[in-house]
Amino acid sequence: MIPTTSPAFIIRQHALQHSLNTLSELRDKSGCHVLYSIKALPFLPVLEYLKPAIDGFSVSSLFEAKIAAEVLSDAQSIHLTTPGIRPDEIAALNQLCTHISFNSLHQQQSFQKLPKTDFSAGLRINPKLPFADDKRFNPCRLHSKLGLSIDEIKQDSLLGISGLHIHTVFSQTDYAPLLQTIEKLQQRLGQYFNELSWINLGGGYLFNQIDDHQNFIDLVLRLRQQYGLQVYIEPGKAVVGEALDLVTTVLDCFVSDGKVIAVLDTSINHNPEVFEYQRQPAILQHKPQGKHSAILVGSSCLAGDVFGEYQFSESISIGDNIHFTQLGAYTLVKANRFNGYNFPDIYWADNDHLQRVKHYDYQNYQEHWTAS
Repeated sequence: MIPTTSPAFIIRQHALQHSLNTLSELRDKSGCHVLYSIKALPFLPVLEYLKPAIDGFSVSSLFEAKIAAEVLSDAQSIHLTTPGIRPDEIAALNQLCTHISFNSLHQQQSFQKLPKTDFSAGLRINPKLPFADDKRFNPCRLHSKLGLSIDEIKQDSLLGISGLHIHTVFSQTDYAPLLQTIEKLQQRLGQYFNELSWINLGGGYLFNQIDDHQNFIDLVLRLRQQYGLQVYIEPGKAVVGEALDLVTTVLDCFVSDGKVIAVLDTSINHNPEVFEYQRQPAILQHKPQGKHSAILVGSSCLAGDVFGEYQFSESISIGDNIHFTQLGAYTLVKANRFNGYNFPDIYWADNDHLQRVKHYDYQNYQEHWTAS
């Protein structure tokens, strides 16, 4: 299905449902509670679609907590953890969140000053087990800002604490790090587990790309049965990562230093992680053995606005469509209007039906830069 406008993000409902089916199976077999991590993609139609199939949302800021509260029912949870909480936001977060995992003892002390708290208090733990090779993605990197070091926890650190929160991986496709992390937590803090009511195992696991879930299921069952803990997971990319595509059009085509350059009507500013992490995103048209190559570039004036070189079965031409895939996580939420280029329209794909659900215009751009 090709949208009538370009560039355009397409949210594919069947990909969302596929992810939810996997998570539903895990929830049924293990008894875990599933929270969607809003930071991956906070688009309201997506949140509304996910709502019946999840137990709540994981949030990292006041605005995320507010949008979560607009969507969720009273029976669902809002879990917050973040390194930075403004003093003037504490009271509002107290009212909105059902669970708050403090990132530091100072955060914990700040909330303890409230006359009455309406949330279940947790503590984010840094287990000092680095699993990500790239330190940009490593929550347990040296001098990490994420969580209280497990080496610094004392008995009084857990006073008033009902739960623990961990998050140690990024785009992980097996459960070995999780098993190792829980083993270390039990060795160091296991004597306190019976005094807790919940544990949040965080996100970073790509459940759809893991073939055998039995280790995860056994772990959750053991935590529930041995300690009576409620067990939460908070997938983000695992839910929406494969559910959003970007369809673009070739605006210009020319040769530069012997290679074909194809200028698209999009930009890496619609997919900032291409530049941030020097990634080459996947496209449907790429043929590894294709005889024709072209370097796909964005239309902004940034010299590094380059998606990469791809192979094609036929030579690329002005007016051709280029279809980027697997952009659901951290793409739309990071997109910007550098150079004044508009955001792509957003479409919702439901089986054979394609509906435009969001369009931006100059007024949106002008309002963003108006002093008022």
